[in-house]
Amino acid sequence: MGAAALALLVPTSAAYASPVQDGPAAEEPAPTSDLPAELITALAHDLQLDPQQYLDRSQLAQRLAEFTESAREQFPAVFGGAYLDEAGTPVVALAPGDGRDAAASAVATEGFVVRDVARSESDLQKTIDTLSTWLETQPPLISDLVRGVTLDVVSNGLVVRTDAGAALDLPDFLRAAPVTIAPAPSPAVPPTDLQPIADPATPGSLLGGDGFGALGGGSGLRCSLGFNATTGAGDPVNITAGHCDPNLAAAGTGAASEAFALAPQGAGPRFGTFAKSRLDGLDYALVRADDSSRARFENNGVRVPGAAPLAITGVGQPVVGAPVCKSGTTTGFSCGTVQTAGQSVQVGSRTLDDGFSTNICALQGDSGGPIVSGTMAIGVSSASNVGQYPMCEVAQAVGFFIGQGPELFATPIQSILDDNSGLTVRTN
Repeated sequence: MGAAALALLVPTSAAYASPVQDGPAAEEPAPTSDLPAELITALAHDLQLDPQQYLDRSQLAQRLAEFTESAREQFPAVFGGAYLDEAGTPVVALAPGDGRDAAASAVATEGFVVRDVARSESDLQKTIDTLSTWLETQPPLISDLVRGVTLDVVSNGLVVRTDAGAALDLPDFLRAAPVTIAPAPSPAVPPTDLQPIADPATPGSLLGGDGFGALGGGSGLRCSLGFNATTGAGDPVNITAGHCDPNLAAAGTGAASEAFALAPQGAGPRFGTFAKSRLDGLDYALVRADDSSRARFENNGVRVPGAAPLAITGVGQPVVGAPVCKSGTTTGFSCGTVQTAGQSVQVGSRTLDDGFSTNICALQGDSGGPIVSGTMAIGVSSASNVGQYPMCEVAQAVGFFIGQGPELFATPIQSILDDNSGLTVRTN
């Protein structure tokens, strides 16, 4: 079955807690006692990790990300990618070639493990380029089957994204590297109309993972707030998903979609408007707080709606194998690991660039919610291959029979910051 967007189409409720204070970024991971009980439960259930293991692996993954950035520049002929294996060991893949001994020495200095592979990242990228050129010569009946290709650092091969159920006859030049065929995400499901209600404003803070309703262009969606942030001008905003904006073309204008708190009867009091929304390339939106709601966004919290928050301490990169957890108004905290990173994939008629995927279950209404590793902001939820199911237990049961587990696609938070000069995620 195809993927479904995560926008919620039925009413839910949300509650509010006291804000987490803003302040300077922390350099060390948070004490395990600072993790919310709901996150600890999700870690144990989904990853069989205790809080210290989660924090340690998350920090190790960010060290590996820093090493990867420099290794790509210093050892381009031999660097084959880096990841955390199932035991949480940091692994750096090295191919034969000039500079391998120096690269291996650099890996050992960092305390990471070398894995010998046949192909470097640059070799695999050349294979992707060759595939792209080949597809341009094929009729649409063949070329349209491929929705995206990305590196698979664990298998030292490629992941080819196709429409669900598509049969693809691979060209001979691809047979030299391991190739995994995986389904591409599908475009957003149509939104339903929402009507605001006249409930009094709720004075509490709005945190990542809290639900909200978006109304614009005569229709509405229900999604989850992502990370609270501050623009270069000092205005509080929330970073959520672009497909949560029902009137995307009007973002930043007088006709921009409005954002409302959720109430049991429907969309409650308004707290902001969509200042900027993107769907092609990157999937994100900036919801700007109304003057009367500015204080509600002046916190760095992520939570299950109504529960104690996790304080965000910085921004990190998605690293294959790293533990990650998402929060959303439908399913709360659920956890998994990064499966792919730096991928471009077609979602309907648009393209999601520089995205990453996880094996996390997310359902309708979780769209736009925050994804964290340790206490670092990593990304916002964009699309799920199990969004159409009523609960994760059903999705997992179906996945067992069809041989395809849950997969959540996301937009990296750093890519969003890079696209908006001066934008910063609030940290403690």
